Amino acid sequence: MKTKNIEAYLNSFGKQVVNRAKGNLQKAKGGGTALEKSIRFEVVTDADGFSVQFYMVDYGAFQDKGVSGYENKQSFKNYKNKVISSPYSFKRGTKIIPPGILAKWIKKKGIKGRDKKSGRFISHLSLAFIIGRKIKRDGIKGLSFFQKPLGLGMKQFGKDLLGAIAEDITDNITTTQVN
Repeated sequence: MKTKNIEAYLNSFGKQVVNRAKGNLQKAKGGGTALEKSIRFEVVTDADGFSVQFYMVDYGAFQDKGVSGYENKQSFKNYKNKVISSPYSFKRGTKIIPPGILAKWIKKKGIKGRDKKSGRFISHLSLAFIIGRKIKRDGIKGLSFFQKPLGLGMKQFGKDLLGAIAEDITDNITTTQVN
């Protein structure tokens, strides 16, 4: 059976979700991030039918769903628009985010930290340690940058997919004449 309409619909569904997710990231983080560039989809056909698979760098899930700190719980809105606790968390005994990684980010963003007592600037590494400790304690707020567009797409999915299936069935009907 020819399924070009179903495949075309699934491709447009995937493009719509990816474009909206990238747009949400641009609003939240500014454009051109590595995470934004990594978001993509594929329509996969196998013996069971079709599936749309979405891909992004690993830390995208942490940005989307958040990470709970050891003192504060974080939550996110899933694609069904329900508030759910983040499945990810920092534990009390785990190490903080490596300060070297945060120091590079701090330098790139041009952030300057100051000493409480004298007001002097502190090193990027010292500021990175302080920020890393706070992230471990309070966690990372979930952006739901991917969950929201997925939910919007899923709302339309059933209605529009039926039309694509009907077109494919119509395209595959053949008529024969019996004498």
